[in-house]
Amino acid sequence: MTTTTAIGYEKNLPATDPEALTAREVEVPALEPHDLLVEVEAVSVNPVDVKLRAGAPTGGFRVLGFDAAGVVREVGSAVTLFAPGDEVFYAGSIDRPGTNQRLHVVDERITGRKPATLSFADTASLPLTAITAWETLFDRLHLTETSTGTLLVIGATGGVGAIMLQLAEALLPNVTVIATASDAERAAWVQSLGAEHVVDHHGGDLAAQVLEISPDGADWVFTAHSDGQVETYAKIVRPFGHIVAIDDGPRDISPLKGRSISWHWELMFTRPLQQTPDLIEQHRLLNQVADLVDQGHLRATTTRTLTPITPTTMREAHTLVESGHTIGKIVLHDWQ
Repeated sequence: MTTTTAIGYEKNLPATDPEALTAREVEVPALEPHDLLVEVEAVSVNPVDVKLRAGAPTGGFRVLGFDAAGVVREVGSAVTLFAPGDEVFYAGSIDRPGTNQRLHVVDERITGRKPATLSFADTASLPLTAITAWETLFDRLHLTETSTGTLLVIGATGGVGAIMLQLAEALLPNVTVIATASDAERAAWVQSLGAEHVVDHHGGDLAAQVLEISPDGADWVFTAHSDGQVETYAKIVRPFGHIVAIDDGPRDISPLKGRSISWHWELMFTRPLQQTPDLIEQHRLLNQVADLVDQGHLRATTTRTLTPITPTTMREAHTLVESGHTIGKIVLHDWQ
């Protein structure tokens, strides 16, 4: 039996509690036909990690982590996309053990080649947010390089928003992008990523600000913070427009009916969870993301790095993400 060091939790404790995240040796599962065994070099922490640690029961020891960059060490019997020694990045699946371990098993069809121009640490900032942003723009909203209209990105200073702004800048030349930011530092950040207009979603009337820029309303809205905002969105979005939410959101969207506004959910784990026939699309889009990085059109969104990867640095990262005040992504690299 092969084992590996992993960081996880058994009880739902505050991130500052020394027992909130601990290290132990865990068994490395046998590879399924499409699996890769990856030696993990770097990981990042996402809001989903914090949410699970704070509230999801474990039934034992649960290993978190949904972003990783590393090197393939072994491959399953049906693997055709990678070979031992290849450098990769991916976000994994919520129904398998997480990436916060030295050796991690992942399906090749949701794995991409690591961008050649980025370090492992910076690469680890990208997969989950890039998949979410890509699926939002191109799978949920079906935008193309010929699309015209206005896209409002709410929560633009977060990990997903930071990637979405760059994808829109690179691939949607006729789309006007409005981003939300709550202060001058965050406004400068989103403008550097491609936002053409910035509005303050905390300090003013969001609907009035957006309609001043786009009097007919926004064609598309991406939101990471939709709970309690449906009445506002009904004012902002033009008739027959579209909203994509990634949070748990509201349960009543009836205010949107009068304008025939469509509501979409985006969960980047849907393909691996449901084993959809197009599962390999995540591999393809991650490779396209890597190409955009290497061509200089997309940059990592790392704003803080912690090293080495230990329970202490992992708890620090969780505390920072839990604060709700972070910009971009927090990355951990190098095992102790």
